Amino acid sequence: MKTGLSFYFSSGLEKNKEILQKAIAHKAQYLFTSLHIPEEEGIEYRQAISEILEICREGNLKLIVDVGPETLDKLGVSTVEALEPLGIEYIRLDYGFSAQETVALSHKFNVVFNASTITEHEIDEWREAGADFRRFAACHNYYPKQHSGLSIQRVMEINLRLKALGFTTMAFIPGDLMMRGPLGEGLPTVEKHRLQKDEVALNMLELFRDGMCDIVMVGDVDLTDRSWHAFSCLSDDYVELRAQISPEYEFVRDIIHHDRPDSSDMIFRSQESRFYKMEIPPETQKEGHSSTVSITGWNQADRQGGSISISNQKYLRYMGELEIARVNLPGDERMNHIGEIHEEDRKYLPYIRNGLGIKLIPS
Repeated sequence: MKTGLSFYFSSGLEKNKEILQKAIAHKAQYLFTSLHIPEEEGIEYRQAISEILEICREGNLKLIVDVGPETLDKLGVSTVEALEPLGIEYIRLDYGFSAQETVALSHKFNVVFNASTITEHEIDEWREAGADFRRFAACHNYYPKQHSGLSIQRVMEINLRLKALGFTTMAFIPGDLMMRGPLGEGLPTVEKHRLQKDEVALNMLELFRDGMCDIVMVGDVDLTDRSWHAFSCLSDDYVELRAQISPEYEFVRDIIHHDRPDSSDMIFRSQESRFYKMEIPPETQKEGHSSTVSITGWNQADRQGGSISISNQKYLRYMGELEIARVNLPGDERMNHIGEIHEEDRKYLPYIRNGLGIKLIPS
């Protein structure tokens, strides 16, 4: 997953340097900032942006900057084109640019627009001016004011329309540590994420899967250590899931398992597990319970949602394949039930599909 973070000049240069180093260490690819914030006063933008851009170059972060007349004044340049030598790759254009000017700028920058306000008329004008929409991106706003955010359904509808044209799509989740003022109530695109800001991984997955976002960024200033870790895992295209595993099958924890690209709605299928190259005998019943059961409460007749199984010899060439049930399924003598995903982590299972990975960690 492509991930990013926001920073604000009002946080101060030293704080921003600290945040950027965290972002780089946790494998963020994008950095967003706005130069249209009324509360930011008395800041030496030119010096600050120079130092920020140097860190971005070192950490391979792509910087997205709002661009308007005041932006040029703050950065000490006379034209938008003069931002290119500074190392700015993405410019967010809100107003004041004709279709011809926009297309000309797209030859030097990736141009970014407010996803929610792009009209069919603008699209037609850009197309007539020769736009290559692969150089265009649609970034949803974040919404500081309570109850003003979008629904995930609305984000998806907008993004599907724009992605079909070639646009890259972006949106924001709130942070869970340092909320940007003056309201300090989070900076989400989707309103419901404001009330679950500590669910950073889940919010990112919802925007990525349900919202059809190519890039998911944190709108606020910082994350807790726990959320930075989840952010880092998602930047590497996997999620850590807590799981209980029967002792003889602990080897399944040793790798990151990736779901098949042709995902099933019912099960997660590990692409890697069929290469274990080991014999998996069927479970044998002893004194009324399976020999693989070491955790009380496992139901051997059925595979409940969150149950982890591995195909045995009776499944022939599928022997060794690890499955996780997304939904309740009937039992199968060709499958050995080897563990359970922690109940609180089962909420991630609907989103881990189409090649996304998991790492099974101890509960």
